[in-house]
Amino acid sequence: MHIRIGRQARHVRIGLREHCVAQNRVPGLPLNPRPHMFEYRRHDAHAGIRRAPEGIRAYGGRRCAMSDAPPPGRDLVADARARFNALENYQVTLKSISAGAEPVEVRYAWRKPGFVRMDFIRPHAGATLTYSPESGKVKLWPFGFDTFPRLMLSPDSRAIQSPQGHRIDQSDIGTLLLRVRELQLHGDTQLVDVETIGMRRASHVIVTCEPGRVIAGVFRYELWFDVVHGLPVKVANEDASGKPIETVLMEDLRIDLPASQLDSFG
Repeated sequence: MHIRIGRQARHVRIGLREHCVAQNRVPGLPLNPRPHMFEYRRHDAHAGIRRAPEGIRAYGGRRCAMSDAPPPGRDLVADARARFNALENYQVTLKSISAGAEPVEVRYAWRKPGFVRMDFIRPHAGATLTYSPESGKVKLWPFGFDTFPRLMLSPDSRAIQSPQGHRIDQSDIGTLLLRVRELQLHGDTQLVDVETIGMRRASHVIVTCEPGRVIAGVFRYELWFDVVHGLPVKVANEDASGKPIETVLMEDLRIDLPASQLDSFG
């Protein structure tokens, strides 16, 4: 039997996600299908080539649309908090820009239950701060780790706080997410889109406080959560007038490193 396919039928959509999963065994995909998630195109008789729509990847000879967008209603802040609570340690390069202050770049390390090390790249290049939750004290080496002199300070000392008043003992991702969570409880959370930050794909989330209220001087947070590990790779905040307070990029994030690859926390 010969079947002719009219021009109007050259583009065929198949809305059964299970069919593509069953035939190609694509791992890690949700079971509930969305009709537009998989699309197949027949041979284009005029161009003489097969065309795949943007965002389509090939699996086992078939073309399947892949999306890194989270499902609607997903609380990415809660997911990130759970991910952080499961961590043993992490290292990251922080790049901070804020109004009226010079840019700050720090190599940052954290280890459970709250040890912190900050090696300054700029300003104060070469200076190192460490914090121990056991002693509750901060050690400062102005000219590099384990060099003379070494100063012992309290974490609430203004000499070692950022222009925004950040303290070293409240500088980790977990503390940030707790502040965002508090804002969530008194405002609105919006999932914007999946965007590219540096070399990473990240879900953009905006958390806005209710009118007339601010939390620790912040009215709105914008966060970009890495689609792979779920932790933030960029954070920005604003005050009630819409004026930017600080924007922080988190680059080269490494999590759960072996002890041999961790720097000393002094």
